[in-house]
Amino acid sequence: MNAFSSTPLQRNLQGIPPHIDRWELPPGWRWGDQGVYTPFRHSMEVIDAFGRSLALVTAPDPAHAGWLFAEARHLAHRNHPSIPTTYHYWKSYREGRRGPGYLRRWVAGETVGARLRRIGTETVPYMLRVLRAAGSALAYLHDTGTMHGAIAPDTIYMSPTGRLYLLGWQWAVPRNEMPAGLRPDGAWVPTPAELASGPWVPTPQSDQWQLGAVCFAILTGELPPRTEVPPIRYVRPDCPASVAELIDAALAPSPSDRFANVSALLRQIERISGTATPLVVGVDQSSGEYKAVSEEDRLRWATGDDYEVLAALGTGQFGSVWRVRDLSLEREVALKMLHPNIARNEDAVARFRREARLAAQLKHPAIVPIYSWDAKGDVSWYIMELQEEGSVADLVARQGPRTLLEIAPQVDAVLDGLGLAHANGIIHRDIKPENILIDRYRRWRLSDFGIANALDDRMGASGTPAFAAPEQLLGEAQGVGSDLFAVAGIVIFALTGALPFGTGDARTILAQQLAGRVDLSAFPPELADWLERALKPEPDHRFADAASMQRQWRSLTRELARQERRATRWARWRKSVKRFFLKPR
Repeated sequence: MNAFSSTPLQRNLQGIPPHIDRWELPPGWRWGDQGVYTPFRHSMEVIDAFGRSLALVTAPDPAHAGWLFAEARHLAHRNHPSIPTTYHYWKSYREGRRGPGYLRRWVAGETVGARLRRIGTETVPYMLRVLRAAGSALAYLHDTGTMHGAIAPDTIYMSPTGRLYLLGWQWAVPRNEMPAGLRPDGAWVPTPAELASGPWVPTPQSDQWQLGAVCFAILTGELPPRTEVPPIRYVRPDCPASVAELIDAALAPSPSDRFANVSALLRQIERISGTATPLVVGVDQSSGEYKAVSEEDRLRWATGDDYEVLAALGTGQFGSVWRVRDLSLEREVALKMLHPNIARNEDAVARFRREARLAAQLKHPAIVPIYSWDAKGDVSWYIMELQEEGSVADLVARQGPRTLLEIAPQVDAVLDGLGLAHANGIIHRDIKPENILIDRYRRWRLSDFGIANALDDRMGASGTPAFAAPEQLLGEAQGVGSDLFAVAGIVIFALTGALPFGTGDARTILAQQLAGRVDLSAFPPELADWLERALKPEPDHRFADAASMQRQWRSLTRELARQERRATRWARWRKSVKRFFLKPR
């Protein structure tokens, strides 16, 4: 089998590559800070005049301009949720300073391959979600007479909100519109036996085999061999027998032994699973079939008339979060369902409902709006705006520590939102990276206001230990200072990727906090002083309120930005002087 764990098919790039560094963007547009190389293509983030993130797709080799235009033309005629929307193609004109290249939606998140390299093999439910979404896109393509030809772990993106996107569209154009002799690299794109030798002419059956290979990789961490693929249960024994049969059939050596088409494969999934996206799958050892599915079944039973459940987004101390479609308003939203042990307690639910009503009245760009609250039986939930870029925790996990320049305006906005909440008598008490969500415009936004307030005496000392203030861990009275303490911890986490007081249980973290053991030596003095004050063990020694903390934050970030600009100008001057004196005479 072929391991793909060492090097990704895609290469991230900081800065603008040479082939587009002379481009002149339209007025009001600017370059983003992300770029990705894929075979024969480069995608660069650009921010348009509306503040939207778009992908500028270009071909580094000028000889591939015709191929790039064919890709853009074919992609612009596709209409499927897993195919990113294409907006415009820039041709190359003599008087222009841009082109050729096309604009499509910028896809946030990471590839399935990157996720597997980061966390290892995935669960059967995750694999089924990928199989359904990617299979739906392939069935759509095949119905239009188009083959993809490069379905691989690194050409399938999963957004932080669980939406799947297919990329690698340079291979999905007719062969006569591609440069002769090119084909996907078999080291990264799984290749069925019928395409291994001779001309590369993808078919619906070869696309199906590649999709099965991705599922195989999700469960095993390796791409399957082209021939003599081992049965999936030999290498992943916990895979249900009915699911294993699907994958084994899709990976059959002979195309005639596979499913007649991808649509038939998808229909078989629905027949054996009974729900659209199972969350928890067990295996009966005697039959090898599914056990009951709990969380999603409860949610579907309660909300089926009003919402379509699309994907699980995560679970926390108080409930699970789901991406759902509001069937009456035809929009996607986030649904948070309280855990059963909380939802069955009438007093806790009543308190939470009161808190949610107060939180819903908070109107601020840095606070995620709550739309509605409802309950059915022992299932209680509320609806909030869907934040497409996931959370700060997701961002750091995917891309590593952030820069002060990037987070400065976001922390400023979060403090401004907290100031509004505190002025209305609402303390968050559970601020953590998972509860700071990021919308499509990269704005950080606070969520889950009111849950800790309403359910505190049910859950014990509130807050997540890694970011909770000492008074929270001790179960003492909490106020404005508790939220400000957590914000300082989030700043450390965002800049370093590390927890402010290390790992360990609540008692260990509390001991570190009370002793003032937080390492701030890596930060500039201005920032270290700000963090030290915000992380004082005694609430009275911290900032008096969010406004004063915000003013100090603005002052120190302005000063550090000035220092950075001076250092950059000096470095450029030294470089130019060195070049002048070293210039051959």
